[in-house]
Amino acid sequence: MPRVKRGTHRRASRKKTLALAKGFFLTKSKLYRAAQEAVEKALKYGYVGRKHKKREFRSLWIQRINAGTRASGMSYSQFIGGLKKAGIDLNRKMLADIAAQDAPAFASLVDKAKAALA
Repeated sequence: MPRVKRGTHRRASRKKTLALAKGFFLTKSKLYRAAQEAVEKALKYGYVGRKHKKREFRSLWIQRINAGTRASGMSYSQFIGGLKKAGIDLNRKMLADIAAQDAPAFASLVDKAKAALA
């Protein structure tokens, strides 16, 4: 087996890790081993956080839709069921935006959902 010297590759790898750790507190931004652990943990939290962000936004949209449907005298689940029966295919993000920005349009959607349920 040939001899392997790690000179430039090792240096580049460490510089990359320390660059990712820029702004971390005390030794976590200065010393390689501490920086490596902090960067790995930060990347893990970032990955999980991107999944949580989707979950939290969907929850927010559902709350906004629910508030709009309750104002029209209907529950959220009945509204979604009515939309499915009426064949109206809007996602929760769009429904929440309509509920917040355009009350008359949302009221017409609620009426269509009520008609489909009846």
